[in-house]
Amino acid sequence: QVQLVESGGGLVQAGGSLRLSCVASGPFFSIYGMAWFRQAPGKEREFVAAISRGSSTYYEDSVKGRFTISRDNAKNTVYLQMSKLKPEDTAVYYCATGGSPSIRDSDYATWGQGTQVTVSS
Repeated sequence: QVQLVESGGGLVQAGGSLRLSCVASGPFFSIYGMAWFRQAPGKEREFVAAISRGSSTYYEDSVKGRFTISRDNAKNTVYLQMSKLKPEDTAVYYCATGGSPSIRDSDYATWGQGTQVTVSS
């Protein structure tokens, strides 16, 4: 069974950058789509970005041009490079894995524990 562990969250000033990592244990990482979601206090979990096994990428409109999702199949790792961060990006960020990339969290079977990102103004 695949397990996911996120890291790289923290406190950053507006305009700054962070890189999140998600390491997957278990076989066949390269065949799965991967995604990042986030959940801010009092809000529902929302899609951020996804990457297919062929490295096609998909982004939520508010992060396009600021966030980049990538994967390193040799390291069983997916990354989320975040730049030009805004206070409204503050949330717990989760990685997830499933089949084909999707913006719906219900399409993902396995989730990490989350990592907190806080952007100060």
